Amino acid sequence: MPIARPSISSDQGAEPHGADESRPDPARGHGHAGKPAPSRQSLRGLDWFIFFLADVQTGFGPFIAVYLTTQKWTQAQIGLVLSIGGLVGLIGQMPGGAIIDAAKSERRVAGLAIAAIGCSALAYAAWPIFPVVAGAATLHAAASCVLGPAIAAISLGLVGPRGMAERLGRNARFASLGNGVAAAVMGTCGYLLSSRAVFLVTFILAFPTLIALSRIREHEIDVARAHGRADLEDREVARLSNLLGLLRQRALLVFALGVFLLQLANAAMLPLMAGVVTTKSSEWAPMLIAFCIVVPQAIVALTSPSVGALAQQWGRRPLLMLGFAALAIRGVLFAVVHDPYVLVVVQIFDGVTAAVFAVMIPLTVADVAFGSGHFNLAQGIVGTASGIGGSLSTVIAGFASDQYGSLTAFMGLSGVALTGLLLIALLMPETGQRVRRV
Repeated sequence: MPIARPSISSDQGAEPHGADESRPDPARGHGHAGKPAPSRQSLRGLDWFIFFLADVQTGFGPFIAVYLTTQKWTQAQIGLVLSIGGLVGLIGQMPGGAIIDAAKSERRVAGLAIAAIGCSALAYAAWPIFPVVAGAATLHAAASCVLGPAIAAISLGLVGPRGMAERLGRNARFASLGNGVAAAVMGTCGYLLSSRAVFLVTFILAFPTLIALSRIREHEIDVARAHGRADLEDREVARLSNLLGLLRQRALLVFALGVFLLQLANAAMLPLMAGVVTTKSSEWAPMLIAFCIVVPQAIVALTSPSVGALAQQWGRRPLLMLGFAALAIRGVLFAVVHDPYVLVVVQIFDGVTAAVFAVMIPLTVADVAFGSGHFNLAQGIVGTASGIGGSLSTVIAGFASDQYGSLTAFMGLSGVALTGLLLIALLMPETGQRVRRV
């Protein structure tokens, strides 16, 4: 099936030898509303910024629990620190988006956030005592709240709404590659050196992240467009004029509820499966879980650009429904499959869901919020819904598994995913049509 190319492409093919990559290429034509298309330097800089940022963020994953355990922390103390970070991350979603909407330079805010995360990693490594670690966790969570909106805003500011689908697919690919490479490098460092080395590597990786960010040329980021404000010639198609108008949008509210259901169904699936597998055989459980993490990341890296292109051709709703359907199927298979090799294969469905929503969440928010000037605040609203769903998922699924068994828990999670599918099918309007008119 032929893939329709968006009007603005983030395709980064070869330039003529000797071309100045710091300037827009005249052959690329013009971007949204007649603006020059972004230069190859800026687009490449965004690629590598996302790649290295994923590397940096990977250091704050499960490695925290491993490291603090080696420092003689109790599980209660570790849980408290993780809860502090999670709570700050949840509360900070909407303020983080509002900060990006108010910023005159998204790149500068992103740079400050990267510096804060680097300092957090150094604090973990240097002073693993509770007050310092709690402060570092708070700083890291707060900085992370602005980085997601900043990436989406920079992307929108560079390529415009009609180029967002393809650009977000590329963003997802580089993020997935960064996660995979970082997990391998940090796992090796932790094994050969010490778990403390993971945070030193994370601190060091903040420097290439900042260098990549500096390659994005400031003047090529359209600030008004990055905030989701329509140009004067777009106002007849931009239906949002203020914050109140944005909050009244049915599409935004339905989509936020859909993302809540997504995380409510998804967040607990892999941890619940890991617990079930570990009770049966603790010897091969770590290797199995590792493969279950790698498989979806590989699928995201391979397919996310195609998801962006298909979103332009098919629209948003069919892909959103596909993501929920894959999640529901995965829950059912986890309930009935017990062979460890087949469980790894089942994770292909996780890769489908991850590839779809890595692109579709920011893309759909951009569709709905463009014209309001509050694109990043809208991201914060959806991010808050996502965080609440993820937090409730592990608690509810864990209780259901303890009381009624893992089969019931997995089937319940699958039912939540089906509810999300029905919500999108029955109540969610097609948002891509509006962007094609812009």
